[in-house]
Amino acid sequence: MAEQPADELDALFDRVIEATLRSLPDPFLSQLGSVAIVVEDEASPAQLATVGAYGLYGLYQGVPRTRWGVDNVAAPSKITLFRGALVRHSSSPADLARRIEETLLHEIAHHFGIDDDRLRELQRH
Repeated sequence: MAEQPADELDALFDRVIEATLRSLPDPFLSQLGSVAIVVEDEASPAQLATVGAYGLYGLYQGVPRTRWGVDNVAAPSKITLFRGALVRHSSSPADLARRIEETLLHEIAHHFGIDDDRLRELQRH
């Protein structure tokens, strides 16, 4: 993708994140209150090591809702989207927007306890 000014990229990320969250059904959106969604330039070596990856578009860190205790106390969780990897692998602003949305939904699924194997299975159908 051609070089975009940082402020334009930031605005695109913000718009796509907001639109993606607004598109979620209320029962799911209401259960994201304890999740911080942040955008960082690149994944750190420590973040890559946690999942054994060489690169990441996004990362969920926290306790999935399916593992909360009986008292249903919210544990702080974080979804990080990695701007550098997403931009490098996108061919246009529209492609970048699609990747941001897919990555955010993927990481939200992890918050609800859906692992990568199940996500791949769901995507095949």
